[in-house]
Amino acid sequence: MRMLNARCGCRRSTRAARAATVLLVAAGSFPLQAQPAPTTPSASQPSRFVLLVGTDTIATELVTQTSRRIDGELRLRQPRPMRLQYALFLGPDATVDSMQTTTVDAGAPVHGATVIRRDTAVLTTHPSGAEPQVIRVAVSPGTLPFINLSSGVLELVLRRARAIGGATVRVPLLAGPQVVTADVRFIGADSAVLTLGAEIRVALGADGSLLGATVPSQGVRFVRLQGGAPPVDAQAPPPPRDYSAPPGAPYTAEEVRVPTPAGHLLVGTLTLPKGASAARPVPVVVTVTGSGPQDRDEYIGLQGYHPFRQLADSLGRRGIGVLRMDDRGTAASGGTFLGATSADFADDVRAGLAYLGTRPEVNVQRLAVMGHSEGALIAPMVADREPSLRAIVLLAGIARPGRGTLHYQIQNIIEHDTSLTGVRRDSAIAAIPARIDSMSARDPWMKFFLEYDPSVTARRVKTSVLIITGATDQQAAPEQVAEQAAAFRESGNDDVTAQVIPGVNHLFVLDPDGFPLGYRNLPPPVRIEPGVVGLIVDWLVARLK
Repeated sequence: MRMLNARCGCRRSTRAARAATVLLVAAGSFPLQAQPAPTTPSASQPSRFVLLVGTDTIATELVTQTSRRIDGELRLRQPRPMRLQYALFLGPDATVDSMQTTTVDAGAPVHGATVIRRDTAVLTTHPSGAEPQVIRVAVSPGTLPFINLSSGVLELVLRRARAIGGATVRVPLLAGPQVVTADVRFIGADSAVLTLGAEIRVALGADGSLLGATVPSQGVRFVRLQGGAPPVDAQAPPPPRDYSAPPGAPYTAEEVRVPTPAGHLLVGTLTLPKGASAARPVPVVVTVTGSGPQDRDEYIGLQGYHPFRQLADSLGRRGIGVLRMDDRGTAASGGTFLGATSADFADDVRAGLAYLGTRPEVNVQRLAVMGHSEGALIAPMVADREPSLRAIVLLAGIARPGRGTLHYQIQNIIEHDTSLTGVRRDSAIAAIPARIDSMSARDPWMKFFLEYDPSVTARRVKTSVLIITGATDQQAAPEQVAEQAAAFRESGNDDVTAQVIPGVNHLFVLDPDGFPLGYRNLPPPVRIEPGVVGLIVDWLVARLK
């Protein structure tokens, strides 16, 4: 198979698979440069993925992984139904000893097997009722069998790249009888770009899992759904995510579609206290996610961590509505994420505010914006253009241009890497400026982040502002909280509240260390500390109600 054509879906090819690259930046965090050690589940963990072109579901996949094997079922819908079952038998460091496949494509099943022994791969194809065909292919050690369109195999390629080590890694792949190479460049602990015929931009969870991916040149998206599920019928659409209000909640939850001046629709959830009406309009807070394509809950792959849903629930119980939206080009929202900058995302937030102006149950004189991480850069941009906002909340933001933050993050990862010592470590640190320049040249979002000075905007904003950062945050420096507050006060702003929260990290989760690559070791369920939620909600209630 080759990658999808956005208009006509899948197309078959007898040539080697051509994959794409995905660059998805961190969920809820500023960019991080890191290569954490791969983690391999020791017990079965079913995961479900969908493959989308625009809003059309092209394929679904169920993947179960243990320490020794990966089992998957990939069901394609276009151009015709097809089912591929596979089993990958794993060696050390995310290598593969062998693979077994069964393909059903409008006829009898075709069984296949691939065995890899150092420099040779043996491929066997056995159609029903026919003699098996055997091909031997010369490969390099560590070559992985590749199944195009498979999220499970894409995740394995990324784990293999982590195991090899390095910021830029080449992973040899066996696509049918042809050997190809995937170039993997890690942008951080939570994102990567994989090049294999096209670019695939990838978002990674704290445990190294694949959260999602996009192929910008083809409009293709890989989306990981929450939780496992039995294999789904290739003809049946995947069930929607559940953003409904919990039983007995004193608020409602409605899926909404927000038009934007750029022409795309943002899809989100609007929670409103019960009883809200034109006669009794309520205040509403719009949430803004951190860097990278993120859904409305700002889920980043940590069990239980849905920070915006948690905050929306608490606010709803205090009489305040919340509008939280999937980022453009992410989950259910339209538009294109690739190439968009923080300023573009600010325009999307303003579109959300404009939408709220069409809702009679909303008190447009009592609106607020709350942003986490990159969202804390965006919220003041919005307030600068929307001075009628009643309040903004900045969670784990920064006061200076992003270049210094990124340099610190990269150096922090290098210094924690025990495989780098002496001259190698010194060389890696010395190379950071050139590495950042290269990233800036390739990515409009990165260029904007590196150059934008949030304090310049803060000095123009007179909206009431709450600024909080965790004391163990190693992505947004706690010492910059005082600088943020000082910049807002320079505008004459007389309602600036700033606080560093003891014991919590960039996610506002209890974490005495705070090192980002340790997030995957946080005990589940991972949730914002109740005291932090209380601080935010109490502050907003005082200004909005």
